[in-house]
Amino acid sequence: MIEQTEMVVSKWLYQPPAQGVSDDEPIQHEVSLQVQKKRAPTKKGIACRFKCEFVWNGQQVLEYIGEDSYVIDFEEVIDRDELSRMIMNSFTKFVEKYEFRKLNTILHNRAIAPLNSNDIDLEPILPLLVT
Repeated sequence: MIEQTEMVVSKWLYQPPAQGVSDDEPIQHEVSLQVQKKRAPTKKGIACRFKCEFVWNGQQVLEYIGEDSYVIDFEEVIDRDELSRMIMNSFTKFVEKYEFRKLNTILHNRAIAPLNSNDIDLEPILPLLVT
């Protein structure tokens, strides 16, 4: 059995610029992913940590970090496709939290770019799920 925990926002540091930003001005952002091994006496798992930074004119506007975990029975075998789905599900939850929180910011009409599952190197992550 595979259980996914709730996405927790561990950091939301919003620093609005001193001057206004129009909707058509570019605000750059970058998303990163870190995956960590988790263990318990009867379970294995991973923790997914997404970080997104929005920058306008060299000034950080938002630093957003969200984390969730998967708790997996030891006998459960996770293949590349399942791992990819797990990470994409976590990313979806990360984006959902952002979509709600961004409403009272200058980022209210800015989206986080979609994550391409083909860009995620699963090879170093798969061994984390071996018992």
